[in-house]
Amino acid sequence: MFSDYEKISKSLKVISDPKRLEILDMLSCGELCACEILEKFDITQPTLSHDMKKLESADLIKSRKIGKNTYYSLKTENLDKLTKILDLIFSRKENCICHIDNN
Repeated sequence: MFSDYEKISKSLKVISDPKRLEILDMLSCGELCACEILEKFDITQPTLSHDMKKLESADLIKSRKIGKNTYYSLKTENLDKLTKILDLIFSRKENCICHIDNN
């Protein structure tokens, strides 16, 4: 059973913000420039930068700079891990945490 609930919780907290969740959805179509993401929202560039830093610190996206532009993409391997872990947490199994003897 996966036991790093702290890390899972951090990721879930970051994506619990509707705007950040929408950004992840946008990035699911492929890499985007920050300017393209910014066009979708009625926010300032510093606000977008803050959100992107949160997503990066949760290891859900990656960035790369080309000149003055920053491009973002999903860290699909980490999102896949998160999805699998959540599936494990929410499914019935023999080695479920409720069956572990805490003696």
